[in-house]
Amino acid sequence: MDFLTEFMQPTVLGICLCVGYILKHWVEDLDNRFIPTACALLGVLLCTWLAGWSLSPDTILGGLVSGLASTGLHQLFSQFIEKRPEG
Repeated sequence: MDFLTEFMQPTVLGICLCVGYILKHWVEDLDNRFIPTACALLGVLLCTWLAGWSLSPDTILGGLVSGLASTGLHQLFSQFIEKRPEG
């Protein structure tokens, strides 16, 4: 699985992370199971755009890995944003 990290695009990861967070917290009646799919598709679209609209297997994989990794980072992101003081 380590080889997948070379396909990760930090810009795409960050954008998908923020869009996933917005979808989860601002769109009512959205089933959470659709958020990874939305992030994966957005990731492919963004990677294709960054590659000059060149669609290749590497571009698709980079978008999928970055988009889906953003859903895995959501918990960390949520804890950072919604940090509540202990006490």
